[in-house]
Amino acid sequence: MNHPNPAIDKQWLYLFIGVAVLINLTGLYIPIMGTDGTLYATIAKAMVQRNNYIELFYNGTDWLDKPHFPFWITAFSFKLLGFTTFAYKLPAILFMLMGAGYTYLFAKRLYNTQIALWSVLILLTAQHIVLSNNDVRAEPYLTGLIIASVYHLYRAQKGNYAQLVLGCIFAACAVMTKGLFALVPICGALGGHLFITRQWKQLFNLKWLIAAVCILIFILPELYCLYVQFDAHPEKLVFNSHHVSGVKFFFWDSQFGRFFNTGPIKGHGDPFFFVHTALWAFLPWSLLLFAALFQFVKKGSRMIFRTEWYCISGAMLTFLLFSASSFQLPHYLNIVFPFFAIITAQYLYNVKMSASVKAVKITQAIVFALLLLIIAALHYFYQPETLTFVTGFFLGVIFLFSFLLPQRISNGVISQAIIRTVMISFIVNLYLNEVFYPSLLKYQAGSEAAMWINEHNPQHFPVIQVNEDMTTPFEFYIDGEAETVSAPAVAIHAKEVILFGSKAYINTLISKGWQIKPLKSFERYWISRLKIGFLNKKTRSKELTEMQVVLVTRK
Repeated sequence: MNHPNPAIDKQWLYLFIGVAVLINLTGLYIPIMGTDGTLYATIAKAMVQRNNYIELFYNGTDWLDKPHFPFWITAFSFKLLGFTTFAYKLPAILFMLMGAGYTYLFAKRLYNTQIALWSVLILLTAQHIVLSNNDVRAEPYLTGLIIASVYHLYRAQKGNYAQLVLGCIFAACAVMTKGLFALVPICGALGGHLFITRQWKQLFNLKWLIAAVCILIFILPELYCLYVQFDAHPEKLVFNSHHVSGVKFFFWDSQFGRFFNTGPIKGHGDPFFFVHTALWAFLPWSLLLFAALFQFVKKGSRMIFRTEWYCISGAMLTFLLFSASSFQLPHYLNIVFPFFAIITAQYLYNVKMSASVKAVKITQAIVFALLLLIIAALHYFYQPETLTFVTGFFLGVIFLFSFLLPQRISNGVISQAIIRTVMISFIVNLYLNEVFYPSLLKYQAGSEAAMWINEHNPQHFPVIQVNEDMTTPFEFYIDGEAETVSAPAVAIHAKEVILFGSKAYINTLISKGWQIKPLKSFERYWISRLKIGFLNKKTRSKELTEMQVVLVTRK
């Protein structure tokens, strides 16, 4: 009897994975989004400009929040490629693609090649993975590092100490990216599996103590940097306090302080936040993921010793811990997407009952239609000016292929559903990265103004930005150094300077008798906080703030 879900030919899967990689790369040249992305880029830029890779600075002041690893990698990229969008995003995407490679290796060892390839395809087409490869923060690094660590530590269970060291190196880099909580999915995956399957000798093996010591040794560069910048200088004012320990912040306040909401950075938790986050962030696979989780637990409880629990343990422990936290953001969930992808792929591969097969087909057809409708509605109301003939042609071709290819590639209902689901992800994200986001970033006035000044300041006048709102896009994209000053006091020391600020503020300067020559106007909107009023072109003007670049001449 044939398997109910005939395998898609590997050549086609490789082609789809290749296209998925290209789709993820389409965000490489879209300007970096504020606030977090441009903030991290600005800090890494300061590293290179100061030639100081030990201390972190923002706007000339000591900065204590995230660990150093992503900044080191980004700074190295800046040294090679310059202070560009490409140089900032490329290393993060490469780490994410490394994570896809390790997802393949891990799934292949747990299951088979077909499930491994499906896992990679699901991971690379999950909505928030593609978004995070455009709006780059720490998550692409973390996603790659965590699954790499799990893979090598999984292989180290048989006593391979080379694998143990590799796993510890990746784990240490993850800790130096986000903090100690990066170990939760790693320990959850390995410890959870061994605990559930009652492999007590493996669970309490001496090698895990060795691993803990190795990780501690490998994070010493981070601890040294924090000590030099903060612990060795108790006189520094950080978080409005003196005697702030960077090492203590790293081990406690940055993670446990946020979890218990007792640290200097606070949030407001919702126990169901990551449930509804997963619904949209793991699209177009999220409904299948929930079905897969239900079936996995249902069947696995009857076959505990014949089931792998690495993925479910690593994912769910992290999911539950984050849900109990008081500080929650959607991108936190990305780090367990490799586990989600493997869980979903093995579920689809093993669907046998005709009723379940039909349910998968209908569910994904509905998801396909809804996502297509959302993109059509977004285009109709937003009316971006960036849709080119070439992009429209490719979107049309992918849409056509979503109906023609599935039946030609496979006669399996599940395989056909997978192909169509992949196709709708291609359509959605090609549209977002080639049409919507390039248009949206025109309203990030700081980056637009900085790039305009770079091209229209041949006299190299000093540049000043008025600190009225989000300042990091301007600070990163401006060539050379620009001063950021707080309104209302703007001190002009040179005879002529270029000033960037809101029209309303510049009008107050004119009313006070300042000699000002308008050079260029920009429309500003906080693009990371999209609202209906802005997305609708008819009401957009009411949501915008006019920003101006002016030449100020001192009397």
